[in-house]
Amino acid sequence: MIYEIIGYAASALVAIALLMTSILRLRIINTIGAIVFVIYGLLIGAYPVAFVNFIIILINLYQLRKLSKLEDEFRLLDNDWESSYVQQFIDFHRDEIAKFYPSFFEKPLDPAEASIVIFVLRNMLPVGLFIANDTVNGQAVVKLDYVIPGYRDFKVGQYLYSQKTDFFKSRGITQLISYSGNDVHAQYLERMGFVRDFATSDRRLYQLTL
Repeated sequence: MIYEIIGYAASALVAIALLMTSILRLRIINTIGAIVFVIYGLLIGAYPVAFVNFIIILINLYQLRKLSKLEDEFRLLDNDWESSYVQQFIDFHRDEIAKFYPSFFEKPLDPAEASIVIFVLRNMLPVGLFIANDTVNGQAVVKLDYVIPGYRDFKVGQYLYSQKTDFFKSRGITQLISYSGNDVHAQYLERMGFVRDFATSDRRLYQLTL
């Protein structure tokens, strides 16, 4: 019975790894699953199972070592709301965007509400789209901060909100305001340094002072 539990645990870890959108997390969880499978194979005498998963461990460790040495290059690419590529990007990721910004598609966004439209490039790939409304009192309301699956390791957000604060300050922006779309989005905002505004009754309202 104990051996079966170990086998099921290993299978569950491998299955969970396949659900990860981050390659790094996929490799790490898959490695843990393979280790458990090696233990399971040795315990029940299924040496081919143990051998194959040992090879998987070596492959994952090799790939993780390569990932650890990669130095991503980030850049910001200015755009505008009426750009054809911006519209196609949003349309392609419509369902995913709606999960985190459910109100984004409730009504057409006025171009005046999208004074800041930038793509975050990661190794020259457009992996993130940031849209905000630049107001006159030093605040900017974030309309969209979306990162495509596979690149949600927080590096894009950390680059935008920590390393590129000069981009916002050069536009006279000293504070960013964002409304969380769900619990996962709220956790992301908090990790990026946003804090909930307790002065209002809206629990979705978060602020980041630059």
